[in-house]
Amino acid sequence: MGRIVIAAFRPHLGKDQELVTLVRERLTLLRQLGMATDRPNITMRAQDGTVVDVSEWTDDGAIVRAHKHPDVLALWDRFEACSEYVPLHSIEEAMTPFSTFTVVDA
Repeated sequence: MGRIVIAAFRPHLGKDQELVTLVRERLTLLRQLGMATDRPNITMRAQDGTVVDVSEWTDDGAIVRAHKHPDVLALWDRFEACSEYVPLHSIEEAMTPFSTFTVVDA
């Protein structure tokens, strides 16, 4: 059974476009490796610039495999170079019912 993930990335100064590019690459790679489903993802931006992406892992095993796969680990290193991973509760929009974000075109 698929597992929905909501990932939030706060870009380092001047790294917003690089981050959006990586978000796109992330899902492409995970799909090529059989770790993500073909369900369309939703990418959005909070007022503070945090990029939030909603996508679907194929199953719990895919999450475990991703943490060991060299290509995924290399991609995550690139994420860390241009952003920080943040919890949803750190995003102001997530503190209210019916959170609203700006669409990031895919």
